[in-house]
Amino acid sequence: MVAFNKFFNTVLLAVLYASSASALTVPIDSKHATHRVREIANGAKIETYHPESTYETFNTGIDHPLRKRGASLKEASESFISSHLKVAPSSVAHQSGFAGQVASHSFAKQVINGIPVANAVANVAFNSDDLVVALGSSFVKPSKVAPNTPSVSLQDAKATAESALDATFLDEVEPTVEYFIKEDKSAVLVHAFQVRNEEKGLWYNAFVDAQTNTLVSVTDYVARATYRVLPIQKETLLEGFEDVADPQDTISSPRGWHSTGTTNTTNTAGNNAISYKSSQSTGTAAETSPGVYSYIQDPAQAPTVTANVKAAVVNNFYLVNSIHDIAYRYGFTEAAFNFQNDNFGKGGRGNDRVTSSIQDRAGTNNADFATPPDGQSGHMRMFIFTVTTPNRDGALENDVPIHEVAHGITNRMTGGGTGACLQTTEGGGMGEGWGDALADWAEKNSSSVPDYVMGQYLLNDPRGIRTRPYSTSKEVNPLTYGSLGQLAEVHDIGEVWANLLHNVYAALVGEHGWSAEARTNPDGTEGNVVFLHLFLDALPLQPCNPTFLTGRDAWLQADVNRYNGTHRCLLWKAFASRGLGVNAANRRDNEDIPSDC
Repeated sequence: MVAFNKFFNTVLLAVLYASSASALTVPIDSKHATHRVREIANGAKIETYHPESTYETFNTGIDHPLRKRGASLKEASESFISSHLKVAPSSVAHQSGFAGQVASHSFAKQVINGIPVANAVANVAFNSDDLVVALGSSFVKPSKVAPNTPSVSLQDAKATAESALDATFLDEVEPTVEYFIKEDKSAVLVHAFQVRNEEKGLWYNAFVDAQTNTLVSVTDYVARATYRVLPIQKETLLEGFEDVADPQDTISSPRGWHSTGTTNTTNTAGNNAISYKSSQSTGTAAETSPGVYSYIQDPAQAPTVTANVKAAVVNNFYLVNSIHDIAYRYGFTEAAFNFQNDNFGKGGRGNDRVTSSIQDRAGTNNADFATPPDGQSGHMRMFIFTVTTPNRDGALENDVPIHEVAHGITNRMTGGGTGACLQTTEGGGMGEGWGDALADWAEKNSSSVPDYVMGQYLLNDPRGIRTRPYSTSKEVNPLTYGSLGQLAEVHDIGEVWANLLHNVYAALVGEHGWSAEARTNPDGTEGNVVFLHLFLDALPLQPCNPTFLTGRDAWLQADVNRYNGTHRCLLWKAFASRGLGVNAANRRDNEDIPSDC
């Protein structure tokens, strides 16, 4: 989700989770890493809880008990988790996994009395030598355990969740019975199922106590041919539309962008995405001539006139597909839980292309992206921005749709395709930061690393929608890891993470140069290529609900996995320059780097 900064208080009222946290004068407590307050129906709030994760990385790797036996990923990961955490083998259950470009990843749940625990998870990564290189875990020793048989019916639990969340039970997703760890470490038995209100943009996995029929917690899935488009390296339509011929990457999209997997289309619908206004069946944009999608956008007219609507639909379709193809090259593939209807037998679950609702009527001055588990479509909603006259379309500022697609990528790759592992305040903030960082990367067109501003076109303001530009200058942007001590809102936290990554990018490009071919060729050694590899590689390495510290450590381990640690000192120096040094902890800055750097 995008949100406005403190310069636009009149607009803030229209934006979910208004950004006002910068006025706090007392440090935020440790709940950043374990809790998040969610606003639900009728102004009510629920504070969700996720057990704190431990995280270890093992550089070039350590052995595991079944290595010499040629065990499967499932067997090896369950055995290692059991032995390393000193828990019974019966308390570990592999849930999903995939073999990535340089590491294999397994994602598991804790099991109690034969029943999986919804919010106690673990992830293990193995390098190409089948050695363990990372382990994240939020397994707990429960203080007490509820009986393993529900006394509340599923029907009654549905009614409770539907009423509390203003959403309707999704029949197509099988409900489950699981344990859920509460803040006092007690394990309560819950009915777990999805509810959704598409009109209001609400989509949750609800956990209802199966003994007391009370809502315990939620997973919120919403993070809030030739085409005439804004090329992906451009930020706003003020830089000019172009006719872009055959932009699809047939390595990433082997049947192109206009195939559903079984049939070819002549509109903005295909295997990776469908973009439309109001209706998927009637609201797409059709060819203007065979193989051509060219609508002339007129910025002097309202965004709702037909030509402007179609131009926005086409631009969104181009962007979602472009990011699909770029991310695919760097590891966000079918097996890694990406968004495609047809996965071509390459792993993962299909039937989940991105659905993009353009000029969605449910809101204004924002955008959001819902990321349910692998096998269910990610859903993007782009809104009209009402700050200017005429109004402006969020789908026509490229950094906004790219930011939203990044939510889908980071939510899918963190935690094994569940869409449930960026749910804490700090983890959610990192999700916002990754969105800005990916837009920042995509819009670079040279080795220059100027200050980067998000959302300036939509507000017709050079300051954009964030509190300050992303910059290597501490005078322009003084945010550091220690700034988290005064921030409580996810977009504010995201600015800190995005600025950190902006500085990492600048260091890599400054040292190793820049490749103009990075969008289609991930094999180079240039800094922008390295950056995006580490960006994607770190996501499945980090634990569920990461923190800045574990996110940093995942980047460092990703560099060992892919580049034998070549960029270790450069990365440490870049992170430390913004307070995330060796001895950083508890949202206090530290600029120390390893002694050998």
